[in-house]
Amino acid sequence: MKKTGTRIVRAACGLAAGAVAADSAPASLAAEEAAEWFARGLEGWVVEQQPGGTVTARDGVLVIDDAAGCTVWRREPLRAPVRIQFIATVTGGEGRRVSDLNCFWMATDPRTPGDFFAKENGRTGKFETYDGLRTYYVGHGGNGNSTTRFRRYDGAGGRPLRPEHDLSGAEFLLEAGRAYRIEITVEEGGRTTWARDGVVFFDFVDPEPLTEGWFGFRTVWSRIEVREFSVREGVDR
Repeated sequence: MKKTGTRIVRAACGLAAGAVAADSAPASLAAEEAAEWFARGLEGWVVEQQPGGTVTARDGVLVIDDAAGCTVWRREPLRAPVRIQFIATVTGGEGRRVSDLNCFWMATDPRTPGDFFAKENGRTGKFETYDGLRTYYVGHGGNGNSTTRFRRYDGAGGRPLRPEHDLSGAEFLLEAGRAYRIEITVEEGGRTTWARDGVVFFDFVDPEPLTEGWFGFRTVWSRIEVREFSVREGVDR
């Protein structure tokens, strides 16, 4: 299915900052979690991308090679408590920046409350088309790799930024070719965290917690490789 000015892939439904990320994928992962590692291509994922970029998945690796904006959504929603883990590398390359290893989680779209992926939501891969979401978001190495920020979108266009959630030190930014272990947790009590290589960057207790919604990788004008993606619901801190 296509939209004017954007590339939309409606993937078929597949198998169905926090604690230190593990050194390797847990041996006890269920079969459906292992399948999330992109061994089945883009099955179970939905791509929203502006023209000029590509998204592929093979041999257990998701590659987002983007020119003008892209979000890759996990088809199935999440429910708290939940832990999300993956390994990601921003490779850079000709015409691509080292920037924007970003993600949404617990996202819902008030514009199409009955169908998150309905075409009427107007999401095209262009960043502004996501302003209407209700979601948590981290822009890691955003603004040309000058900031790393956490925001809670309010569903009405608001994306407030607290001073403590606006990081700009070199230790919070990206290096080309470095594999980062990302772990995101959402607890039943309203706490969500985002960590890189076992270091918690953001730890937020939400007075109006988002306890259910979708996860999406997000980038622009960058090339990112993602491996060992897993979701564990029912896991609290």
